[in-house]
Amino acid sequence: MARNEITRRHFFYGSLLAGAIPMAGFGSQPSLKMLGYKSPNEKLNIASIGAGGKATSDIAACAQTENIVALCDVDENRAAEVYQKYPALPKYKDYRVMLDKEGAGIDAVIVTIPDHMHAAAALDAMQRGKHIYLQKPLAHSVWECRELQKAAAKYKVATQMGNQGYSNEGTRQCAEMVWSGVIGNVTQVHAWTNRPAWPQGVATLPPPTTPIPSYLDWNLWLGVAEDRPYSEDYLPFTWRGFYDFGSGALGDMACHILGAPNMALRLGAPTAVECVSQEGRSEYYYPAKSVVRFEFPARGNMPAVTVFWYDAMRDEQPTFSGAPHDQILGDVPRSRVGNQHWDIEPAEKQVIGRVFNEGYFKPTSAAATTPAKREPQKPMTEHEKKLTEWMALIGKGTNGSLFVGDKGMITTGTYGEWTRLIPVEKMRDYEFPPEVLTRSPGHYRDWIRACKGGDPACSNFDVAAPFTEWVTLGAIAIRLNTRLEWDAENMSVTNNKDADELLKPKFRKGWDVSV
Repeated sequence: MARNEITRRHFFYGSLLAGAIPMAGFGSQPSLKMLGYKSPNEKLNIASIGAGGKATSDIAACAQTENIVALCDVDENRAAEVYQKYPALPKYKDYRVMLDKEGAGIDAVIVTIPDHMHAAAALDAMQRGKHIYLQKPLAHSVWECRELQKAAAKYKVATQMGNQGYSNEGTRQCAEMVWSGVIGNVTQVHAWTNRPAWPQGVATLPPPTTPIPSYLDWNLWLGVAEDRPYSEDYLPFTWRGFYDFGSGALGDMACHILGAPNMALRLGAPTAVECVSQEGRSEYYYPAKSVVRFEFPARGNMPAVTVFWYDAMRDEQPTFSGAPHDQILGDVPRSRVGNQHWDIEPAEKQVIGRVFNEGYFKPTSAAATTPAKREPQKPMTEHEKKLTEWMALIGKGTNGSLFVGDKGMITTGTYGEWTRLIPVEKMRDYEFPPEVLTRSPGHYRDWIRACKGGDPACSNFDVAAPFTEWVTLGAIAIRLNTRLEWDAENMSVTNNKDADELLKPKFRKGWDVSV
């Protein structure tokens, strides 16, 4: 179907559901001025710091078109699946050793490890001239965000943060709708998540010490963090709930869910960040539930705006003052597709495109299509049972954002998909405004093209660092359960000395984290 033949009905039933892959790229003219330019037809040699967990999909997506040449993970058990797919590749536990030994043959590096190690690993690789794909949140502190942005400029490397929704069609549609004035001046945004799906706010004592597994290098896992005994309560993903290693539900999901508001409202730096409420306080964990308010000043012709963040929202659908209570907000659960609010065909007949993870579901080789041999299921340990119960919380509630303007409302899903006016009936005859933003060919492809000399990726560090900076401020406000007055120019919390001291972490001796 030609582009000019696409009907309003297609947009209502198609692209709003799909975030369909656009016809044009996110920037079309290569810039030969970038150092390390490669022909778009030449493959990059990519190493990965992290091979298990989320790194599995990061590696698989890049392997569709590029060479994976080296792997590194401190946890051999977590990395086993990827290691088996690449038996001939060199494998390391210490990324510094990998970069020393394999650096001459590496063009770019994926960094997908716990938050507290993001900056250390990425900075080391950038100083060696390697392009960087760094998982969200970009860093664990404001200071690290600024160092990463500074390093990207100094070493002239291509960068991308792993907030895949920034590449989504719906995120761009949302921005263009807001800029068209269809909902007027936006003065409030509500954003919410059903996370955490790991323990938070559940203990007042430090985690109990347990034996270090034979497959884990605990010292390397700690990296820059203060030395402490190992506990199984930290792994495999529960580190997110601890102050020293993660940023809670805010760090896990805000770089996704707040991506559309950040782009559409050109948010910049807030003037204040406040933890409005929290439940389940602990010296070690983020709380079980929290509400945070970010206050942004007027920006150009946009008025001041307040952004509210809610986590542990596990009701079937959230409700907010002034929003219709009979409307689905944020993600549209599959169980609701086809009901009175969504007069559409069954979901399985829709083309649900995932522009931010394009190529991931295509096998890289014939061997990849062979079903893996199923091993006999071992009885779960008590720790595994606990993690399974927490993970089940992902199935409760939704994620999303709601823009409140003086003429109407827009809601989006986790990654900017399902973008629509509220009430949704307004979409039936709605014509989208002209496209003023270039479209992404896919989140990983966007970065790969930048590595080869194309335009900067959509969530490069000049975009991602200021965005993540105010997310990390939110984590500090939650940790201290307080209000922060923020002086962005001088990188200073002006009303709270304890918060000011948390802007830059303390690094363990032997770990260099600086440009």
